[in-house]
Amino acid sequence: MTNSSSAGSVSTCSAVSSVAKPERVVAIDALRGFDMLWIVGGRELFLAVVAVFGAPAPTGLTDQFRHSIWEGFTFWDLIMPLFLFIVGAAMPFSFARRIEQGQPRRQLYGKLLWRTFALFVIGMALQGNLLDFNLATLHPFSNTLQAIAVGYLFAGLILLHVGVWGQWMATFALLALYGLLLAWVPLAEHGTGVFEPHVNVAFAVDQIVLGRFLDGTDPPYTWVLSGLGFAASVMLGVLAGQVLRSRASAERKLGYLAATGTICLAAGWAWSNWLGLPIIKHIWTSSMVLWAGGWSILLLALFYLLIDVLEIKRWAFPLVVVGANAITIYVAWKFIPFPAIAKTLVGGLASHLGKGGAVLVAFTSIALWWIVLYDFYRRKVFWRL
Repeated sequence: MTNSSSAGSVSTCSAVSSVAKPERVVAIDALRGFDMLWIVGGRELFLAVVAVFGAPAPTGLTDQFRHSIWEGFTFWDLIMPLFLFIVGAAMPFSFARRIEQGQPRRQLYGKLLWRTFALFVIGMALQGNLLDFNLATLHPFSNTLQAIAVGYLFAGLILLHVGVWGQWMATFALLALYGLLLAWVPLAEHGTGVFEPHVNVAFAVDQIVLGRFLDGTDPPYTWVLSGLGFAASVMLGVLAGQVLRSRASAERKLGYLAATGTICLAAGWAWSNWLGLPIIKHIWTSSMVLWAGGWSILLLALFYLLIDVLEIKRWAFPLVVVGANAITIYVAWKFIPFPAIAKTLVGGLASHLGKGGAVLVAFTSIALWWIVLYDFYRRKVFWRL
């Protein structure tokens, strides 16, 4: 660890002082890869496999691979919150490593600000039409990477200035503040506690701040005030990461994660059903943060149990390869038409396989980018902002 003078300059040392040496938790990389797998073709492969069995898939199953129209939550709604959560889970490890390397406060802040800026600009290029160089089509805030940027900035500042208990309190404060603003701030002619797609506090703030630069989705996603929710999602990951870095035994870590995940699920459900703040991913309500965070924590606990505790690792290696270059594949998928390339390569054969043809095309698409990522992994080429 750092000496007393440097610990005073970067108070996050108090947050990691209970750990002798930060170790890489493979479960975090594997869970990141699991999340990215669904984004870049896993859904299509899964649904194609289900279709092979002939009978139409149960509506309840296929509905889980669509976003909720407004209120409610599906498996597909978990993908983005899980991405933010995993970013947070890795932060205690990466920040502690930099501190133990003796990086000064100025350098830590520089890294934090640079990554925030880079994520925001890349997000604008991917989904905000930045590369059009046309103000008429520009959407400056409309992408998952930008939500991560906001959450990362908040969480990084918290990590650099308060210890673990302060991080818990900051997370509670973010959830409470955002929830209260959504529920209590009055809207002209509508009063308080309104959560309609075009009538809610978060959307009203976006209209004021972004104005004509709104992305135009319907129902609309919100971004500016929802930054408080993004930060809370990342902070739940930070808290889970702190558990994994602690000196506690593996059994206790699993117990802490399981208990925390269950409490988050119960709190999110209660906030939605008893206290009137519905689970709505579009505006990233605090109840949604807790509900998604609960499932994310339980998933991390499951991956940690299988990979890092029981050391059943072989099945996870393909996911680790993806997770090691998650940003790379997320960006590349927007620009390189992997499905079209796969169809060109195996489309002829697929046309003779009936329903199995869709499985072959989807699998080939995933295999193409996995081979590229494996080559990066083998050569230790990682794109990390």
